[in-house]
Amino acid sequence: MTSTPTPGLTRFNTSQDSAALAALHEVCASSAWGSKLLAQRPYATAEELFTASDAALAELTVRDLEEAMAGHPPIGRPKPGDPTSAREQRGMAGASEALKAELLELNLAYQEKFGHVFLICATGATGEQMRDAVKTRIGNTAEEEREIVRTELEKINRIRLTRLVETAEEGDKD
Repeated sequence: MTSTPTPGLTRFNTSQDSAALAALHEVCASSAWGSKLLAQRPYATAEELFTASDAALAELTVRDLEEAMAGHPPIGRPKPGDPTSAREQRGMAGASEALKAELLELNLAYQEKFGHVFLICATGATGEQMRDAVKTRIGNTAEEEREIVRTELEKINRIRLTRLVETAEEGDKD
């Protein structure tokens, strides 16, 4: 990335704290993560922002991770009216009813075991790939799963931060 900030990054850097924090909350629901990124503004490049995001994510407590995960809908059930979750879960759009039912059952079993939604970076993944991932990950320990969730959040946050800093104008989100 160049050393010149994009218009979206400049807007983020110069926004009032409340607006910048709201934009960060759309990326990740963890208030600790958002506060850390807000406190480090301005960012010279998107890569600097990504590095700060990764560092803040690595420092999140179990409670902070739970807060971050609470901002994500279950796979196969994007939030109604939310273009971000619909776009990210596009791989489920053409899934059969059988696959959707199987994924719902797996999601519930996962949530029962771990106490939180199954989190995966769904961008570019098919319904079958997401199903296979939950089948594999349900056998993990809570500690293993927390580290996988951290990695998945890192991917999701980078995708969403990229959209934030590359967006030319405030209302241009798609």
